[in-house]
Amino acid sequence: MILVTGATGNIGSALLRELCLSGAAPVRGLTRAVGRVSFPEGVEAVEGDLAQAESLKAALEGVRSLFLWVGTGAEGEVIAAARQAGVEHVVLVSSITVQTHPHLPGAGENLAVEQLLKNSGMAWTILRPTQFASNTLWWAQSIRDQGVVRAPYADIGLPAIHPADIAAVARVALTDPGHRGRTYALTGPECVTARQQVAAIAAVLGREVAFIEISREEAHQQMASFMGDETAGAVLDLMGGDVNDELVRVRDTVSRVTGSEPRSFQEWASDNGAAFG
Repeated sequence: MILVTGATGNIGSALLRELCLSGAAPVRGLTRAVGRVSFPEGVEAVEGDLAQAESLKAALEGVRSLFLWVGTGAEGEVIAAARQAGVEHVVLVSSITVQTHPHLPGAGENLAVEQLLKNSGMAWTILRPTQFASNTLWWAQSIRDQGVVRAPYADIGLPAIHPADIAAVARVALTDPGHRGRTYALTGPECVTARQQVAAIAAVLGREVAFIEISREEAHQQMASFMGDETAGAVLDLMGGDVNDELVRVRDTVSRVTGSEPRSFQEWASDNGAAFG
């Protein structure tokens, strides 16, 4: 039994499809509301909340491999619950910031979770993706309502990754024991700037989308209103304020692990154009 947490998210939903297409069985998808989800045929929907490890007892029953992502704040309790339930292997989605920006608070938190998993006694595989292509969904309302994107660092390119490629690597790690004990940094196939991302989205929509570059200060003011000062500052560093060679380095991990070339940002935009329309 494989349990996929975050099963309705960008990575988890793609991972369920990957597992089903590969013939991996049985597969379970974790959700906070079973009655409101529709998983691929053959996937068992189970209810639970990663922020409340005690709610996972039924979901973890009989599970051999677990797909887990960092971000709930209760990862330590979940890892302990998985170990107690007899889980053998955990594939953890962490962040490339652990190696590119270890000084950031979020990177330290990710590293701490990685270490908890390594010390748990279970086998592990750690995935460290770079910026998600899906982060551009932040622009969706502005594009729909005004036909414009306002963002800083217009011409700094980062190797954004399609969430489906993270899922593809996770599927291999969950089903092939040869990837246990490995840490994989994951990127897209090329660096793409914010200006290029907007152009790709506009091409999919078939209409013009204006790009207005704003200052870091303007961006920080906007972002801090919904994510707080510290988080906004860290995100802006990763968008371009503190770029280093490790952050912009394009890696071939996706192709080496999966045997398929990673998807471009243009492919992500084509897959998700409806969100901006």
